[in-house]
Order: sequence, then structure tokens, then C-alpha cells
Amino acid sequence: MIDVRRGADRYEGGDAPAGITTRHAFSFGSFYDPDNLRFGPVLACNEETLAPGAGFDEHPHSHTEIVTWVAEGELTHQDSTGEKGLAGPGDVQRLSAGAGVRHAERNDGARRLRFVQLWLAPLAAGGTPSYELVRGLADGTPYALPAAGAVLHVRRPGAGERVAVPAAGRVYLHVVRGDLRLDGEELGPGDSVRITAERGLEVTAGSPGELLILELP
Repeated sequence: MIDVRRGADRYEGGDAPAGITTRHAFSFGSFYDPDNLRFGPVLACNEETLAPGAGFDEHPHSHTEIVTWVAEGELTHQDSTGEKGLAGPGDVQRLSAGAGVRHAERNDGARRLRFVQLWLAPLAAGGTPSYELVRGLADGTPYALPAAGAVLHVRRPGAGERVAVPAAGRVYLHVVRGDLRLDGEELGPGDSVRITAERGLEVTAGSPGELLILELP
């Protein structure tokens, strides 16, 4: 099954006066849809835009794998374990909340920050919080998320190039940029696809693109 969700239909959130714009793909905060709570272990896929100086003050998380992909600008991270990080375009940031952690995320740069943040449920609750920052993840290099039983693939196809979709039980695909095509569907920035039990699918790029592909159990 191929379930296309359009970026224009995302739930609007954030705090515009504070310089924060958020677009939610799943039920989140005050936006509740009982038919759109999760897809496998994926609990959230948030598109975040932060103006210079804006950010999320320290707040708690638990029993969640939080994966962040920066599209533009720089994201400053700090958490209660003492970890700090500065993630830029092409960097992957992972925070395993474990039994509980507090963190803050800010745009301390001079230009806007735009990033995609994915929340996944771990296979087992609890554990010790941990943080990792991978700089410059190369195109096609898989990034394993073993705590959630998932693998992240970041692909940046050129115009006319094709990208194979992993033959997994579930696949979640998010378009960061570009004009893409999947199984006859035209996809643009902000669009996502929830794929279940499909084989032999390919994404074709009409223009240079960037997409996140989560291979899920």
C-alpha cells in the first residue's frame, strides 16, 4: 500500500510571534486525529523553521528516539547529560531519550534555521540517554537506529536519477526538496509517503532533490 500525504495538509503549530513555525505530519500537541497517531514506530515528523534567536527552551523527553536532519542554518543542541552539538546542513543528530532527558534546541545563528525532526518509539522503554552527531552524512550511506529497529537513508538524486525504495515491511519517505515521482504520484517539498509491504519501487527525480527514507520494521 502506498499512502501519500501532502505537505499542504500538515497540521500547523509552533509559535509565530516567537519566530517558530512548525508543520506536523502526525497528531501532535493540541492537534489530535485518532486515525493519524503513528506509522509503525514513527510518532512524529515535524518540519521546523526557527528565526534567528528563536528556539525551544529546555524540556523533557522519555522513551523516544529523536532524529534531526538540518536542511539550512545551524541547530544548537544542549541536554541534561552535558552533551552539546551544533548541527548544520547534511548533519544527522540523534538523541535517545531513554528513561528521561531534558534538552534545548535553538537557532543561535544569523539566518533562519530549517530542519526535519523525526520521533520514533524504541523497541524497549527505558535505558540511559545518549546523543550522537554525524557530520556530512554521505548520499546513500545508511544510518542505523537500532533502538527503534530502523534505518535512515538520506538520498540526493540529480535530475533524472532514480532511487530504489528499500524492500522493508514499512517505509516512511519525506521530501525535503525537489520534484520527485513515485508510482505515478508527483511529490514535492513537505510531501511524505507511508509505504507498506511493497517491492520494487523507485523514486525518480524531476529536479535535483533531497529525501529522507526510513526503513522500518
